[in-house]
Amino acid sequence: MSTSHTTKLVIIPAWNEAATLPAVISEIRSAAPQWHILVVNDCSADETSQLAHAAAVTVLDLPLNLGVGGAVRTGYHYAHKNGYEHVIQLDADGQHDPNEIHTLFAHATKTNADIVIGARFAGVGDYAIQGPRKYAMKLLAAVVSRITHTKLTDTTSGFRLINRRALAIWANNYPAEYLGDTIGALIIAHQAGLHISQVPVAMRSRAGGVPSHNALESAIFLLRAFLALIAALPNLASKTPQLETT
Repeated sequence: MSTSHTTKLVIIPAWNEAATLPAVISEIRSAAPQWHILVVNDCSADETSQLAHAAAVTVLDLPLNLGVGGAVRTGYHYAHKNGYEHVIQLDADGQHDPNEIHTLFAHATKTNADIVIGARFAGVGDYAIQGPRKYAMKLLAAVVSRITHTKLTDTTSGFRLINRRALAIWANNYPAEYLGDTIGALIIAHQAGLHISQVPVAMRSRAGGVPSHNALESAIFLLRAFLALIAALPNLASKTPQLETT
């Protein structure tokens, strides 16, 4: 795939998202036609791969299920290798509005941020969560905000824009474990000296398909992630990745 016409790429990690992926691709093309699209098919058992190929986007078919972190890291490695300057990560389930791609990019341009998080809980839209998951996410956001010295309300958002500086770090140091791909990745970015910011975005309900985790499972993972984060901080500090100087 040539990058001669654009240096912008949308990465869509997808696992069994045949019900929603074609519409998501179509929306991206309509909202942001200047962005290339890469689907990382995480060894889906349905027609995700066939539909992505039929849509004539670039597709990486993983031979094993790596989880969202592994799929996204594969996408970042591809983007770095192919010289992209700005990369958007966007979910395949229809929850992220492709029109908000411009919101993230404009915020990055205005603030010179290396990473811009599309935040669900920052005053825009009516997306809400309840129960243990809500409190676990608030706790994680408070801890990560304190660590990064940045006010963050949605540290587990899968809707993010990164630039070339961040891509150089995450292409080789992006955590593959569940939630490490969001929370751990932000800690790594902060310790590498990257500028992290967020911008409010409106989120939508899942357009179809089945979530990989239910609400209770998600809450348990969030609490485990919090404990793992606290335990891992000393080790993270001693393994700070280095930014490219060229």
